[in-house]
Amino acid sequence: MGCRSEIYVIMRPIDNQILYLIKGADTLQIDVRFFALYREQAGQASMTVELPTPATVGLAVEELRRMLPHLAPKAPDIVTAVNAQYASDDTPLQDGDQLALIPPVSGGAPMIHITKAPIDPDAVTNNVRKETNGGTVTFLGTTRSHFEGRRVLYLEYEAYVDMAMEQIEGIIQDIRGKWTSIEMAVSHRIGRVDVGEVSLVVAAAAPHRKEAFLACQEFVDRLKQTVPIWKKEYFVDGSRWVVCDDHIGTEIAQISQESI
Repeated sequence: MGCRSEIYVIMRPIDNQILYLIKGADTLQIDVRFFALYREQAGQASMTVELPTPATVGLAVEELRRMLPHLAPKAPDIVTAVNAQYASDDTPLQDGDQLALIPPVSGGAPMIHITKAPIDPDAVTNNVRKETNGGTVTFLGTTRSHFEGRRVLYLEYEAYVDMAMEQIEGIIQDIRGKWTSIEMAVSHRIGRVDVGEVSLVVAAAAPHRKEAFLACQEFVDRLKQTVPIWKKEYFVDGSRWVVCDDHIGTEIAQISQESI
């Protein structure tokens, strides 16, 4: 649990400059998990770290770099996840959270994520943003408020997750066959997605913008054709499974005007 701390100091590893000096600050504790190379560099699989509040992932990573100077080179960003969800530096931390440090995947495999939680577009995009990439394109699929004049209440996505992950990776590998320098990251939300919320984030990056645009467009087009993720639209006056209705020839009105 959090406690009171008289003095808490965090210094920047590159030049030992003091970033934070907090007296009498409330603190929180997080559980940090290390994997593969990071586990070997840290000499342990996990550790408990105490931070001043309010705390973010960026603050935690700075503290870990200070505590474990050989953990990773200073230049590249460390990919992180909070409670099994990819995170960005400004993701807030709560007492008892689990922070995972994720080393690069063998062979440069793409980041693919299917989740019931809200998606952070910046966290997905940061997986492909690098100094060598001059163009980065991010596509956001968002629940719209109307479809063909009907008011949309929300969408619901269902997926055959294991197969969807494999299909998504296959599409990305095909795209890399066309443009070898492309790097991609994909996050798709399942479950209920309300109007205005993001259901899909596709980030593509390359040395030149044209390849990034083309790769992003091709991925989104093929995702809708072959990946086993299904969308159900809920309206004020009914609902329908997109495309599935073409097979059964009718729309099932599961929500009526009177029930809203």
